[in-house]
Amino acid sequence: MESTRLDKVNRLLEKELAEILRQETAKTHGLMVSVSAVRTAPDLSFAKVFVSVFPSAQGNDIVANLNRQVGAIRGALGNRVRYQLRVIPELRFDIDDSLDYLERIDELLKK
Repeated sequence: MESTRLDKVNRLLEKELAEILRQETAKTHGLMVSVSAVRTAPDLSFAKVFVSVFPSAQGNDIVANLNRQVGAIRGALGNRVRYQLRVIPELRFDIDDSLDYLERIDELLKK
């Protein structure tokens, strides 16, 4: 069971990371990256960030690039939430493939 504080931290990180990624991907045309969920460890030492990428064919490349640049992203996040959080969690990005999964189920149901 997650606590109310952990839910608030997850929402805060999701909102701020979405804004950071929006600013960075605004430079690239035809690519959209959105944060779908953030799961933080109870001690706030680690956060797993799930991102959706459109077009989904580039998803693995984008997630690998985000994981390479995690230090810069964590620094930008620290600047944004420094008055709300004392400890900025370590970040790890994973792809959220739930939309692809739903598409595949719809295709199977249509057959």
